[in-house]
Amino acid sequence: MELLLHTCCAPCLIYPLEVLRNVGFKVTGFFYNPNIHPLAEYLRRKEALAVLSSGIEFIYPEYSPQEFFRLVNLNEEAPERCSICWRERLKKTARSARSAGFKYFTTTLLVSPYQDQELLKKIGNEVAAEEGVEFYYADFRAGFRKAHDEAKAKGVYCQRYCGCIYSEIERSKKK
Repeated sequence: MELLLHTCCAPCLIYPLEVLRNVGFKVTGFFYNPNIHPLAEYLRRKEALAVLSSGIEFIYPEYSPQEFFRLVNLNEEAPERCSICWRERLKKTARSARSAGFKYFTTTLLVSPYQDQELLKKIGNEVAAEEGVEFYYADFRAGFRKAHDEAKAKGVYCQRYCGCIYSEIERSKKK
């Protein structure tokens, strides 16, 4: 069974990849994250994947943050922008999965305790129906802390915000 795994970052890849392999999936990564800003942050996250992604092939669609900005324009507040962003990334993953002949797709966003699991599941299932592939849902949150500790121990970059400029601004305000 082959699965296309939308990957948001290297630390969040660790646990879902382990689980998916253990249940029998041959996993290909898909690093599509137009929300990440600025370009230096995007490149830093992409480079971090190279450290942890041995043994997994990755697809890297073109970095195009303008797609994210067009979609969230006038909807910049969380959680509305987040659902728009998730839908776009999962839709692109599902479409790419279908085009490349994958039957399944999922996302590493499901490992984060900071994301709305039920909404991600709903969006994943809707996009799957639209694109004619299956969304593989698993609650990966149990492995979040262990995976991030492992990434830190290996010296892998662990970011402090989802990637979009709006979440970075919110994080800065909380300080």
